Amino acid sequence: MLSRCFRSIARAHRITANLSSVSSLTWKSPNTTPFQVRSVATAIEPVAGFDEMVIGPQRKYYFLGGKGGVGKTSCAASLAVKFADHGHPTIVISTDPAHSLSDSFSQDLTGGTLVPVEGLNSPLYALEIDPEKAKEDFRSASQSKDFLNNMGLGMLADQLGELKLGELLDTPPPGLDEALAISKVMQFVESSQYSMFSRIVFDTAPTGHTLRLLSLPDFLDASLGKVMKLRKKLASATSAIKSVFRKAEEQQDVPDKLEQLRERMKKVRDLFRDSNTTEFVIVTIPTVMAINESSRLHASLRKDCIPVQRLIVNQILPLSVSDCKFCTAKRKDQMRALGMIEKDPELSHLKIIQAPLVDVEIRGVPALKFMGNMVWK
Repeated sequence: MLSRCFRSIARAHRITANLSSVSSLTWKSPNTTPFQVRSVATAIEPVAGFDEMVIGPQRKYYFLGGKGGVGKTSCAASLAVKFADHGHPTIVISTDPAHSLSDSFSQDLTGGTLVPVEGLNSPLYALEIDPEKAKEDFRSASQSKDFLNNMGLGMLADQLGELKLGELLDTPPPGLDEALAISKVMQFVESSQYSMFSRIVFDTAPTGHTLRLLSLPDFLDASLGKVMKLRKKLASATSAIKSVFRKAEEQQDVPDKLEQLRERMKKVRDLFRDSNTTEFVIVTIPTVMAINESSRLHASLRKDCIPVQRLIVNQILPLSVSDCKFCTAKRKDQMRALGMIEKDPELSHLKIIQAPLVDVEIRGVPALKFMGNMVWK
């Protein structure tokens, strides 16, 4: 019923991918299966200002986030594809523990490493953070004796063995996914390996995870400061104990490493807040619950000085010209939600991008190109 209503009020759109294979060894020949959209819910002229986003090398990092199930991954993937099509070597990275980036590109992107996306003539790489691999890395890097050594108490590690402190320290902490995402950001900022990429798009987890991710640099900065103060207080006591046991060797590089990590966290924090290099795009759908959550998300981002300019309202229904009562009622609900945006003090000043509902899943590069041409104008 709903599909018939859409077909009666929207003209057919057909997009056929005519992509040539890339000579680079890292790309495979693209799938030439045509992508067809039978009906688009409504013809909307979005105000995205993509020309502003694509010109110039300075604004490099784009974070897309919002409530779960609103289409963040499709929006992020379509933006990455469009950047790549406009000549920007691009990375798209998923920080959501429940990844769907592979589904969006219709390609296996698992493994926690950069994978070249097939079907494009310019470099686009994708990365899904592997939480299991992160847990293993944490366990191997955070053995209890190493931890005590770094605190200047390595000589007591054997004596504390009966307390099973290692089991506590070997357990990955809450927020490890966000911490790993931060480490990836640090790599992008500092490593020359990624200097060739002029655009990096982050497909973030639902709102709560994303807020933890963005607040993590401040938290780690404060935590590392406390650890460094604690170590200084312990230094005199441990040096006396070491002299008794004639352990003269001292790990002088530990404070330096902590300070280096703290400086890196400051760089990431400043990066998140720099409107010249970073933008957070909120994605929502036209429902009261989603709009309310988007308003709260923007309030939190504004409090943390995270720059936001755009709000994508996804899955907009058309004005029904048939006797579809469901379509009419649903449209009224959506218009009520859109009216909330105009009156909301957190959202009303943002650039609103209205993304229409289509009658097929957006999967694969041809479909993402189609979506990108509708949304990112």
